[in-house]
Formats: sequence, C-alpha cells, structure tokens
Amino acid sequence: MRALVWHGKEDIRCDRVSDPGIEHPRDAIIKVTSCAICGSDLHLFHNLIPAMLPGDIMGHEAMGEVVEVGSAAKDKLKKGDRVVIPFTIICGECEQCRRGNYSVCEQTNRKKNLGDKAFGHTTAGLFGYTHLTGGYPGGQAEYLRVPFADTTHIKVPDGIDDEKVLFLSDILPTGWQAAVQADIQPGDTVAVWGCGPVGQMTIRSAILLGAEQVIAIDHLPERLSMAAAAGAITIDFEQESVIDRLNELTGGKGPHKCIDAVGTESHINFGQPDTVLDRAKQMLMAETDRPHVLREMIYVCRPAGVISIIGVYLGLVDKIPMGQAMNKGLTFRMAQAHVPRWTADLLRRIEDGQIDPSFVITHKANLAQGPEMYAKFRDKADGCVKVVLQP
Repeated sequence: MRALVWHGKEDIRCDRVSDPGIEHPRDAIIKVTSCAICGSDLHLFHNLIPAMLPGDIMGHEAMGEVVEVGSAAKDKLKKGDRVVIPFTIICGECEQCRRGNYSVCEQTNRKKNLGDKAFGHTTAGLFGYTHLTGGYPGGQAEYLRVPFADTTHIKVPDGIDDEKVLFLSDILPTGWQAAVQADIQPGDTVAVWGCGPVGQMTIRSAILLGAEQVIAIDHLPERLSMAAAAGAITIDFEQESVIDRLNELTGGKGPHKCIDAVGTESHINFGQPDTVLDRAKQMLMAETDRPHVLREMIYVCRPAGVISIIGVYLGLVDKIPMGQAMNKGLTFRMAQAHVPRWTADLLRRIEDGQIDPSFVITHKANLAQGPEMYAKFRDKADGCVKVVLQP
C-alpha cells in the first residue's frame, strides 16, 4: 500500500509499504477513505519529539470502511461498517477509561515505559505519533490497522459525507473539550489564542455553549476571516496590541475564560517572534516549549477566571508567572482530548445541522501529494488552514 512515511526532519515521502494485517483478536483493518494533516503532525515534521524512526507512518485523523475484523471485535464491528477512528487508542476497560478519561488510557500505550522516562507520564497509545505513544502506524495511508478496534471507533451513518464527520477523529472533539473545560457560562467573554483548525472548532464550540462574546486572536487573514464568519471578534496581533484590545473589549477586566489553541510552537504555528531567551534555553535543553501564549493568557485573564489549554505542549516551560496565577485565583484545565466522551453528542449536532466541520477545509489532495501538502501547511501558503487527503 501507499503511505506517508517519516524519513527525518522535514522529510515526509509517499512510499510503498507492507499492508497491515490482523495481529490481535481485538484488531480491525480499515480501508482509509479520508485522512487529514493535523497541526500536531508538524511537531513530528520539525522533529521536535525525538522518538520517530525512519519508516514510521504518519497521521492520526482518519476514517474509512472496515475490511477485516478480529475474532474478539466481531460483536461490535463488521465488514462494510463506516467508521471514524479517534486519534487515541482506548481499551474501554481500565480505571481511566471507565471514568471517561480516555486520553490517559492505562493499557494501550505499548511503550509506556519509554514515554514515562522521557516525560514523567505519557498519553494513551496514539496513531502515527512517535514511539513515546506506542509507535503505532498512522492513518495517512491506504489501510490502517486499528488495535482495540471494538472500542476504538466511531460508527457513522451512510449518507453523510466524509468531510462532515472526519474531524470527529480529533479537531472537533478537541475544540469542543477546550470550550467545555473552560466552564463557559452565560455572559462570559471567551478569548481564544490561535485560529488554526482546533482554534476554529473551539470558537464555534464556545458560541454553541452560550458565550456572550468570543474573541479570536491570530494574524493570518484567512484564519481571522473564518473566525469572523462564525461570529467572533478578531484581533490581529501584528496590527494591534492584544492586551490593549482585550482590555477595551472587557472594560479593563480581561476575559472570563482564556483558551490556548496554539501550544508549544507559538513561534511557528502562531507567528509569534522568538524571544532570544526562549531560543537560548531551547538550545541549552533548559526548555522544550515556547510558552508566549500561556504567559499572555495568565497576564490578561480576569481574576477567578479559567485557563483552558488544548494546544499540545511537549515538556518543559520556563518563566511562567505562577505567583500571578495563584494570586488571581485562576483555574487551569488541560488534557489531550477524551474523544469518545464527546462524539455521540457531536455526531448528533452534525446530523441536526448545528455544526458542519467541513468549513475548515481549504485544500484537498491525493495521498501522493502529501509531502508537498505538509510543506504548504507548514508555510501557511496559499491560504492553507486544513488539508484533507484521499488515498
């Protein structure tokens, strides 16, 4: 089969690789009909997480048709079922899964010891996302083996286009969780840093959850235009002071809820200039992430407000104003998305027409064009916000 394969820093190739097969009774094989490139794939593209090996298959946003089912998964899946595959692999049996904390499933990261040594604790097993999260082949391919397939799938009805449901795999429930964990109340002003794909879903989720005012912060015109189309007030941080504008919009009090939809690579994904200090600390391995956005949120958030972090952070950050956060009484909530916790509700909202996640797609291509699409997505070229690939 063909697949997008990691060969090194900024070197993704469309290669011929072996077809996957059933390895465990709970496995299934799907023929991928649509997959997407995620902003967090760029962390691997830039080799920020040193746990990829040449030959690893990329991708964690995929859907398709079941073509083979292991003996222990046949009571939940059958050939021909149309499924979206969550980016997190879940067992459905451990204490965390029973509590709905699916992104920290205790059983599915088959290389957990490696991840724990590197970061102190890692997530559940993830598709196409380094050997720290299990080393599972990803979904930017013609076929995908799904471990724990009886619990790691979302069935979708026929008659709904792939583009409307594909993002149930990651960015829609991720954006939804970002808004839910902010505990949005009527009358709230919610500020969202980052208007990439997850930020766009966060903005629409905050509006659906009843925020009175949603403020979207970025600098790319196509992203700000998408946010404005949803009803957000936009701030272009290259044209005006974020802090001054937020104070103006909130009577000097700051937003009630601040959401980080950027994460570690704010200098790349958000366009923020490097600080000499952060760059030097990264070179010395004293810091792995660049937390400009996190610092700004703490500074501007209203006292007794909530900081919701859904952007991916990888390791260590420095110069976080914890004294200010503590004295302001801020609440922090953060996690990788617990995808299955939200998908039944979100699928219903898609079917009811409350949200159509396909609005975020700006580029479609076949799998062979994947390497050039990675470069285009990295460079934000040609108005690129979200790429969908058809194998």
